[in-house]
Amino acid sequence: MLGLDPATGISRTNLWACMGLGLLGTAVITFLPAAQPYLLTDALGLSGDDLGRTTGYLQVAAEAALILSLAWYGALADRIGRRPVAVAGLLLCALGAALYPFAGNVAVLVALRVVFALGIAALNVTMSAITADYVRDRARGKAYGWLGLFSGIGAVIAVLVLVRLPNMLEGGGMAPATAAKVGFLVVAGLVLLGALALRGTLAPGLAASVEPPAGQQAGERAGLGRLVVEGVRLARDPGVALSYAASFVARADLALVASFLSLWIVDHAKAVRGMSATEALAKSGAIVGIAYMVIVVGAPLFGWLGDRMRRQDVVILAQALAGAAYLSTLLVSDPLGPGMMLVAAAVGLGEIGVITTAGPLLAQQVPARYRGSSFGVQTLCGAIGIFVISGVGGWLYDLWRPAAPFALAGACGLLVALFGLAVRGRVTPVPEAEPSRTA
Repeated sequence: MLGLDPATGISRTNLWACMGLGLLGTAVITFLPAAQPYLLTDALGLSGDDLGRTTGYLQVAAEAALILSLAWYGALADRIGRRPVAVAGLLLCALGAALYPFAGNVAVLVALRVVFALGIAALNVTMSAITADYVRDRARGKAYGWLGLFSGIGAVIAVLVLVRLPNMLEGGGMAPATAAKVGFLVVAGLVLLGALALRGTLAPGLAASVEPPAGQQAGERAGLGRLVVEGVRLARDPGVALSYAASFVARADLALVASFLSLWIVDHAKAVRGMSATEALAKSGAIVGIAYMVIVVGAPLFGWLGDRMRRQDVVILAQALAGAAYLSTLLVSDPLGPGMMLVAAAVGLGEIGVITTAGPLLAQQVPARYRGSSFGVQTLCGAIGIFVISGVGGWLYDLWRPAAPFALAGACGLLVALFGLAVRGRVTPVPEAEPSRTA
């Protein structure tokens, strides 16, 4: 199936379920932030300073929930298995989406955003860990490439279909508040059905340990705290450290395309070209769409490279490419000109490269019993990267120039590439062992 080499006990149905999790998980993760402006303005009637403050509160609450929970979710995935954590993540996202438009005040809205963020955290950890579990090492690069492709399709479905549901319902005669509630409930229902389907098609969970670590008896399950500590301690391995550093940049790159690229284009279109808000958004959508198209096409390419080069080398290549692409934004004077189209394509290719290459490297460097914990810490590094680069980049956007957040991300990417060059000769994969399975 898809040219992959499944691990022992993994069926074609399990592999398709893994890709389905990537598609559904990314779709719901993309949906709520993208649909949130409509909900706040048309359904809840917020505007001006209230809109900005509320959006800020929601973003800070979501990032805090992610940072505080990611490592624990990774440990939990090692403790009880990947499948229950993944299904729980979908259920939390469905609950948050279903109740979001019914929030009567900002405090309740923030609480529901936290619930949704906890679901996102569970999905981010388990999508990576499950992909690593389901295929043998020689095919993991390709598996992550396919996961990137299906995830990209999920994001496109969210933006082109799911986000537009409330607007379509409003166009059919519903009041804005009612349209928002019905649209969000439909999405929540689809996620719930998907969770039930994946509960029956994902493989049973992994046992907490394959070979008991020092000080632990056979059959004894490690505690969550111990698993979290082990996930951090694994960074002493050069390959794990490189993967963690790559994730710090990769997740921030993804956030920059979704937020600052659109902001730059819209600001320029309105301030310099005198376009209306609708025209500016259309221009932004066309250019950002180029980046996302390249992301979908480029995912299998980097997956293919990941199985034909040393994993640390393909990570270094992706980081260098992404760094150069993001720094090239400093050469753009007109974000609506043809040069921006080329830059957007390069940014998209670099972005999917750094996203799809860090996972296979990490999977080959850690024992199966700690794979969930390590992916939890890796995703935590990504969340911190978003927090730091987006925060500092946003400040530089106003103080210096619109390309500043991308220049910062590019510089960080080149630093990671240099670090990779320094440690590439000391990266030694751990012997692969088949993880045992529980019901």
